[in-house]
Amino acid sequence: MKQLFFIFFLFFASVAVAQKTKEESATEKFVLKLHETKFRWMVQKKLDSLNNLLDDRIQYVHSNGWVQNKKEVIEDIRSAKLTMNNVTVSEASARVYKGFVIVNGKGTFNVLMEGKPVDIYLLYTEVYAKRANGWLLVSRHANKLVQ
Repeated sequence: MKQLFFIFFLFFASVAVAQKTKEESATEKFVLKLHETKFRWMVQKKLDSLNNLLDDRIQYVHSNGWVQNKKEVIEDIRSAKLTMNNVTVSEASARVYKGFVIVNGKGTFNVLMEGKPVDIYLLYTEVYAKRANGWLLVSRHANKLVQ
């Protein structure tokens, strides 16, 4: 009887792990797509969409040490202080934690900063949190990479 119970336990435990892995995989894919969509919104200046994605308490840390809040990120794109011409993500991965997804990525950012064109190769980390109204970007930090 103990062996039968043990076999059932192993079976149901493996089913539960497989189900959790499928859920995590779907969440990872969704947030990775959302993170790339965010870059498109920044390039296209879709500020309403961007505003809905950024958490009110976000800390957005740029590779030059410049730290911004939500209002500053939106306003700098609106005013063209920062213009994103193109973003090419070369690699990105996501890890799911209870209520959070951490995205690590690398990419080339073609931007105009205060009217000056700049191509920056970045390594970045973004943290997305599950909220009542969906996944929100709560933290971002980027570092320059040498190519």
